[in-house]
Amino acid sequence: MKCTQIAVMLMVLGGVAVAQGPPQDANRKVEHGGIFVPGWKGVVDDLSAKRGETIENSRLAMDGKNLHVTTGPATTYWNVSDMAKGDYTVSATFREPHYMNLNDHPHPYGIVIGANDMGTENQSFLYCAAYGSGKFIVRGMGPGPFQMNGRTGQENEAVHKAAAKDAEVVQQISMQVKGDTVSCSINGTQVWSASKTDVMASGKLKSTDGAYGIRSAHNTEVEVIDLKLSK
Repeated sequence: MKCTQIAVMLMVLGGVAVAQGPPQDANRKVEHGGIFVPGWKGVVDDLSAKRGETIENSRLAMDGKNLHVTTGPATTYWNVSDMAKGDYTVSATFREPHYMNLNDHPHPYGIVIGANDMGTENQSFLYCAAYGSGKFIVRGMGPGPFQMNGRTGQENEAVHKAAAKDAEVVQQISMQVKGDTVSCSINGTQVWSASKTDVMASGKLKSTDGAYGIRSAHNTEVEVIDLKLSK
């Protein structure tokens, strides 16, 4: 092969690599994984499940009065007795004690509502989650993934930013259903809202009624404080 042909081939391969972007960090397998809080269940994302990963690859446990989540694969957790109907607000404080300690880029965590048929091929739910980088994302499963504010979320001044890697960052997150509107607030500021018809369209939520809980993306560690339902 001539030198010019080799050079062209290297340029093409290099272009493909750039177009694809850097590889994502692989899911870690959490030691002593599983669910250690009575009444709680969890499910890993479908892509991780197809790779053979299970809920045992992440961990949910109590840390005093608070929930402590450590994920390998992205995981959604809910308590089978926690249901929300009609108008309601679900809120909690999320403390990331060591920002990005398990990954090489930010990952989000937050509140889940409207969870139905969880753990089945027909599951549906909606979540609002914050990143320690100052971004947030509203996303759902119905049962395929659907985006409500873009594939990678968006920045908002209300979302707290960690000072540096391994620094603590805290977010107060709530999701509200009121009348025909579904919304998310972070640190006391409403950052997103939509009509029920937007989130309950074909391929999205079955209903805003359902179980509520928490979600944490892959390779994250977070403490969940005072998860509660308010009317």
